[in-house]
Amino acid sequence: MPRLFLYLVFMKKILILFAHPRYEISRANRALLEPLHDLEQVTIHDLYEQYPSFNINSAREQQLLLAHQIIVWQFPFYMYSAPSMIKQWIDLVLEHGWAHGAGTRALENRTIFATVTTGGSRESYAPDGFNRHTMGEFLVPFQQTALLCGMHYLPPFLVQGTYRLTDPQLARFVDQYRDLLIRLSQAPPTPGELSGMERLYDLSAPLPPTPHD
Repeated sequence: MPRLFLYLVFMKKILILFAHPRYEISRANRALLEPLHDLEQVTIHDLYEQYPSFNINSAREQQLLLAHQIIVWQFPFYMYSAPSMIKQWIDLVLEHGWAHGAGTRALENRTIFATVTTGGSRESYAPDGFNRHTMGEFLVPFQQTALLCGMHYLPPFLVQGTYRLTDPQLARFVDQYRDLLIRLSQAPPTPGELSGMERLYDLSAPLPPTPHD
């Protein structure tokens, strides 16, 4: 059997649930998504484009989830949470009796994480920083949602200080993100690799520091 065929059969499929209400003016998210379009194992699902009236087709979304093994919530961080489309999607798609409930966890053992961009710097999201809490703390509802559904929740992939990132710094994040998705599609990280991690890009080479606010 050809090696390429075996690779395509056994690599995990990744679904990016992307939600940006003003994608046309986005710099960081546009850059992150652009090099992913040629990856056969990645599906980019733009929720605002698919559902401009917020009338989410739950059955369609559930079938899409079942066709993928790795799920990514990707969004800009607005007022300490995700854009409203993400909450609408969670409320309607991950419904009781399908995604959670006695004997009904359809997404059990799937892997999920959040890719989040913030205008504030990495340093500002800390107990002693401007925002008083870490990104991990702000994302606890997403973590608990994943655990409720029996999914494996990974640390987030964070792109922070976006307003002050230079083009080379942003390009490093873009490369890290693409490389990370390729790696996850081939083999999940071990518990040892995840121990103590706050950000998924810690799986590979360190990124240059982001500028302070």
